[in-house]
Amino acid sequence: MPQALADGVSLHFERAGQGVPLLLIPGALGTGAGDFAAQIEWFAARRFEVIAPDPRGYGKSRPPSREYPPDFYHRDAADMFAAMTALEHRRFAIIGWSDGANIATIMAATHPERVSRLVVFGGQSFLTAEEIAAFNDIRKISAWSPRAAEAMRAVYGDELDELWDRYVAGQEALFNAGGDLYAGLLAQVTCPTLVLHGARDPLIPGLHPQAIHRGIAGSRLHIFPEGKHNIHQRFAEDFNAMTFAFLTRPD
Repeated sequence: MPQALADGVSLHFERAGQGVPLLLIPGALGTGAGDFAAQIEWFAARRFEVIAPDPRGYGKSRPPSREYPPDFYHRDAADMFAAMTALEHRRFAIIGWSDGANIATIMAATHPERVSRLVVFGGQSFLTAEEIAAFNDIRKISAWSPRAAEAMRAVYGDELDELWDRYVAGQEALFNAGGDLYAGLLAQVTCPTLVLHGARDPLIPGLHPQAIHRGIAGSRLHIFPEGKHNIHQRFAEDFNAMTFAFLTRPD
């Protein structure tokens, strides 16, 4: 089982292909293999070395159990850097989804010399009461779609309910502390950046991709009119083609 050490924590990761290093960062509770099933082999077949980790406390990167301290997004960013350093990748591109978009943007802002290109979707640089309400609407797993619940239950079993409840509590704590996740860091992102969004995303309102786009100088924004939160899965063909063109275009 491939693993890389990050601050004493062993992170499991999927790895495929040879070429330009590309880090895929999954969303909350997600795994590299599960969240990016439509991307790993696709990009690996097109001269990318794809690395798709399970963040600490998720998937096969357990133990430890997942906790949500106030700095958990920055902690995850540090973990990802440590893992890529262990794999001897000094500079690399990133695709980040949902929480993975938050982690990826923090990485690009705090160590711009290491991130060559950035693709983010489903993330937010700050929290509003609207998102907290949306999270609480699905705080019980019974409120999830059966397909999503089944997929996560296969990974976490009976631990899923408590894990998700801790996640929502962590979001509430961040909101109560002011809700700024990394809005103040956006101006520090200097790499070419593509911001994507599903216009029908039930979790992340359209104001968030707009704010990220405005905050990152020179970034591009594309909206999938029929997309929800998982545009890379629902519209995998278009998503892959668009992100590939962005990642491979001349500087």
